[in-house]
Amino acid sequence: ALLNLSGKTHDEARQGEAFAPVLNDGVVFQKRFYIESYGCAMNFADSEVVASILQANGFGATKDVEAADLIFLNTCSIREKAEVTVRKRLTEFRKLKKQQPGLLVGVLGCMAERLKEKFLQEEKLVDLVVGPDAYRSLPGLIEEAETGQKAVNVLLSRDETYADISPIRLNSNGVNAFVSIMRGCNNMCSFCVVPFTRGRERSRDAVSIVNECRDLFDRGYREVTLLGQNVDSYYWTSPRTATVGLNPGGDTREQVVTFSMLLEQVAQVHPDLRVRFSTSHPK
Repeated sequence: ALLNLSGKTHDEARQGEAFAPVLNDGVVFQKRFYIESYGCAMNFADSEVVASILQANGFGATKDVEAADLIFLNTCSIREKAEVTVRKRLTEFRKLKKQQPGLLVGVLGCMAERLKEKFLQEEKLVDLVVGPDAYRSLPGLIEEAETGQKAVNVLLSRDETYADISPIRLNSNGVNAFVSIMRGCNNMCSFCVVPFTRGRERSRDAVSIVNECRDLFDRGYREVTLLGQNVDSYYWTSPRTATVGLNPGGDTREQVVTFSMLLEQVAQVHPDLRVRFSTSHPK
């Protein structure tokens, strides 16, 4: 989306926005966030996880950047051009910062992970720098940034998969959805930054994946794309008590789930559900 700096005040922008900041239970959000995603499909899926975390902590999503109290760019670092695009976009927020002194601007994702604290020095208007494995800490980081401090968390994790977080589908058409099944990559290809910005491979709980796909189908979605930096390497070993969702017969033995097995389990959700995946490794 292109930024339209129309000169509206923050209150005027709030009054004129089309995206209603109200939950189904009638709760009105006092603060709103706007998020843009760049790069791979995993970044777009991560933005939906971020939206879920923020909404659970009292922030409502908005499609109007001028009505936002928080602006996030979920960034890509695969090529220099991707980073140049993000830096150029950040300069367009300077006017908004002047119009609304309390506005916070955060950088998420791979570019944040690659540059870490250095990003704060290079881009003076950035208030938060948060890596792909640190999104759970966003509410605390926002509180810290609201006091005037710069907030950074770029710690990588060996087990974070956000399996228990139900993503909020941003800009969804109600038909197609991304479902993250694993994070990171163990292939140390000389040309690729992914192992350093997203960490080592870890696979998400297969039960939660199947349940998310089933929930999506029940809500009218008819196509899911299973996401990972290297989906071929998906490998999950269940605890004994977690296999009920995978074995309708009630078998509680430990179970190893490979990618081919996961594909079959997701396909069995319903014959009308189309299953795709991205990305597989050439080897």
